Amino acid sequence: MSALLQQLSDTIVYQWFGLDPDARFGQALQFFLNDTLKIFFLLAVMIFMIGFIRTWLPQERLKAWMSRGGLWGNFIAALFGAITPFCSCSSIPLFISLLKAGVPLGVTFSFLLTSPIINEYLVILMVGEFGLPVTIAYVSSGLFIGTTAGALLGKMHLHRYLEKDMAEGIDDEEAAFKHTLSTRLRYGLKEAITVIRQIWLWVIIGVGVGAFIHNYVPQETIHNLMQATGLFSVPIATTLGVPMYGSCAAIVPIAVVLFNKGIPLGTALAFMMAMAALSLPEAIMLRRTMQLQLIGIYFGMTTLAIIFTGYFLNLIAQFL
Repeated sequence: MSALLQQLSDTIVYQWFGLDPDARFGQALQFFLNDTLKIFFLLAVMIFMIGFIRTWLPQERLKAWMSRGGLWGNFIAALFGAITPFCSCSSIPLFISLLKAGVPLGVTFSFLLTSPIINEYLVILMVGEFGLPVTIAYVSSGLFIGTTAGALLGKMHLHRYLEKDMAEGIDDEEAAFKHTLSTRLRYGLKEAITVIRQIWLWVIIGVGVGAFIHNYVPQETIHNLMQATGLFSVPIATTLGVPMYGSCAAIVPIAVVLFNKGIPLGTALAFMMAMAALSLPEAIMLRRTMQLQLIGIYFGMTTLAIIFTGYFLNLIAQFL
């Protein structure tokens, strides 16, 4: 499906509009169109599926299962995020569905953080480019970040910063309703339509910002800054990676280029993690679900966790 959407966006931009494939504007428009189509497709399919599945998962039972045993719920959510192949923006629909299902906020953050950092595509590429030991250390650190950061956010009682309709979750009448197969399918469809109507504008704005950054911010500038900062390269790399935006397929190649040009491994991977887990388009889309205070807390804590992991991976690299 990804290849089909890529081909469709190429056809529209380069054949129908007649734009130059080598021009920045054409590339930015193609990036915007391709990611917009991909995200809306994922929105429709994933929210429908989650809504359909939710009819079998009563709110209280789901909350009890994912909250059981202290960090257990956060670890399960982080592990679930690790096996879902989404970027930071594409994981937001499932984050919204988990919130509406009544899953605790800290647990949903464990999913939201881990999902873009770890997925099958990135793991396969990393094994080929960096080797198995580095990949295992990376995956372990991603699960650790997702579990601990989500748990800490859950202890901070930040539910009040959610938008009202997101905080309410499923009402009692909905939770008690006895579904048939037909009503389950209709519920999933209704859920997909409702959520898309709520966030479509934020998706378009977010991808538009990402397309601009992706095609107009020179990679050489980022590389030169990181190379000149020595001990502070990890926080600099993380800070530079946060506002960046790109598909998961583009993240590992960028990290490989930086590593091959002399950037320390942990520094390159910190940039990759920040670019995968946090982005300006993601913040714009999250504004639909939460207030700015909570977005700031989430981004700040995640940034600190990535910086810590970058230093840890630099230390590990010395023994590999």
